[in-house]
Amino acid sequence: MANRDLASRTPSRSLYPSGRDPLTSFHRQIDRLFDDFFAPMAEATTAGDLWPSVDVYETDQAYKVTAELPGLEQKDVELKLRDNILSITGEKRSEHKEGVGGRTYSERSYGRFQRTIALDAEVDADKVQATFKNGVLAVELPKNPAAKDKTRRIEVKAR
Repeated sequence: MANRDLASRTPSRSLYPSGRDPLTSFHRQIDRLFDDFFAPMAEATTAGDLWPSVDVYETDQAYKVTAELPGLEQKDVELKLRDNILSITGEKRSEHKEGVGGRTYSERSYGRFQRTIALDAEVDADKVQATFKNGVLAVELPKNPAAKDKTRRIEVKAR
């Protein structure tokens, strides 16, 4: 008779009086965690196509920033420098062309983008130069020579 009682029990009635199976709840939480973790990546793959690829190179005298902006023209790009933060803003406009039979297929991305690059050393804003050629933006940001004098080595002494 004891064996029959064990076989007739259902986990939801006898083992979990609240009706909540902890393993099922744990499984849902793990699923939600993965969904929340990977959702921004899925959004970034579509919106991230608009973000230009950027290279930043630092020398003793200047920062050199190169950004790939294919399909854009010089008039579509805006640069701002504020508090040693360079902002590259632009917009890629869509071109709609009707194909044969009214069908159109496009994998290109369109829209606004903005990239901000924080620079460690103080930049001489009056001497910043930018050029744009063949979809490549090149910016040279000379460091302020007076800012170098603000840094000094501090000797560490033993007690």
